[in-house]
Amino acid sequence: MRFDVLTLFPEIFHGYLTQSILKLALERGLVEIHLWNIRDWAVGKHKSVDDRPFGGGPGMVLMPGPVFACVEAVQAQGAKPGLLVMLTPTGERLTQALVKELARESRLLLLCGRYEGFDERIRLGLKPREVSIGDFICNGGEVPAMVVIDAVVRLIPGVLGDADSAADESHNSPGRLEYPQYTRPRVFRGMEVPAVLLSGNHQAIARWRWEQSLLRSQKKPTEEGTDYEKQVHPID
Repeated sequence: MRFDVLTLFPEIFHGYLTQSILKLALERGLVEIHLWNIRDWAVGKHKSVDDRPFGGGPGMVLMPGPVFACVEAVQAQGAKPGLLVMLTPTGERLTQALVKELARESRLLLLCGRYEGFDERIRLGLKPREVSIGDFICNGGEVPAMVVIDAVVRLIPGVLGDADSAADESHNSPGRLEYPQYTRPRVFRGMEVPAVLLSGNHQAIARWRWEQSLLRSQKKPTEEGTDYEKQVHPID
């Protein structure tokens, strides 16, 4: 899968791309990530990419010219155009369902905003998929772009060592959170690992994990408002 990140600050990504699972995915050729500086498509002596908003107000707004030129040039770089995703607080909420949808794309262009945001004609003219990582404001779209990459990459076949790792995680089962996990030592500061996990009884362990998952989910209700008490236990 290919990611193209369109940003004014590509240097922010350099450390991120050289660590952990993502580094291995890049080395194995499972993922491509290309960084593009929007300022490279700015014109004029000062290579300006932003200007004051018409009508007044604080801050600066990203101009449409450099963004349009950057998107159009980057789209032409690949074998086929990718899905343009604008990272913006006004976009649709990033959920695991949306992550799965994005993971089915062969190429994503992640457009990162800065300052007071984008000139509205960027949204109207380029018609991007608008995505928000939550109801809060970041300094720019770079961290949200990393969140999208991190979540999507985990679903690409071969990236995780164990294919079941992603399937068992929170939010992959609609509205259900992952069960508690334990490792060595068996006792830590008086806190013991539940005996069922040491029993070797796989059916009992599966039942315990399912029950714990439901208990956690009841304490943290989702937006869908799933009634967990009505769910049928999958293990007889």
